Amino acid sequence: MKQISFVAAAIMVMVVSSCSRAAEPKITNEKAPATYRVNFETSRGPVVIEITRDLAPNGADRFYNLVKAHYFDESRFYRVVPGFMVQWGAAADPNVTKAWDVPIEDDPVKMSNERGTITFAASGNPNSRTTHMFINFADNARLDAMHFSPIGKIVSGMENVDQIYAGDGEKPDQGQIREEGNAYLQKEFPNLDYIKTARLAQ
Repeated sequence: MKQISFVAAAIMVMVVSSCSRAAEPKITNEKAPATYRVNFETSRGPVVIEITRDLAPNGADRFYNLVKAHYFDESRFYRVVPGFMVQWGAAADPNVTKAWDVPIEDDPVKMSNERGTITFAASGNPNSRTTHMFINFADNARLDAMHFSPIGKIVSGMENVDQIYAGDGEKPDQGQIREEGNAYLQKEFPNLDYIKTARLAQ
């Protein structure tokens, strides 16, 4: 009987281990097309973004791979500063966020941070971009000299971006977002708007 129990326990460990490996996020680094579009279905409505790889190749490639991996599904807009920008970039599952927390090299700024452009956030240190991004609500040319390089811009749905909930401003704690993901945000900031799905346009 003890032998059977031991075998059953061993099988359970193998199954759990196998499931854990299957659940591990697959990090990819495919080269993006010269131009591509991404459809965001947000809680405020559809948003279409067009990316031009030549503007910022490293950023365009990272965004392409994140979208292909469905990384942004259920991602909350956790920092909203009216007249400036709206930011997101943590995955719903904090383990997925941590898996993709691999910095990419900086790109030179070839396009100004004008209204409707999409740009990777950074810490201020060189080569610190990972998964966090923002959309400019206004013409923020001052960010150009700070090496924030847009990868593309919104081609439709900016009116929906303008309606993203801003009531919590910059209150959500990015450290807690990293550690707890949507479990923290949905509990403490239930009104945040979010990306339902992000898909490459066919």
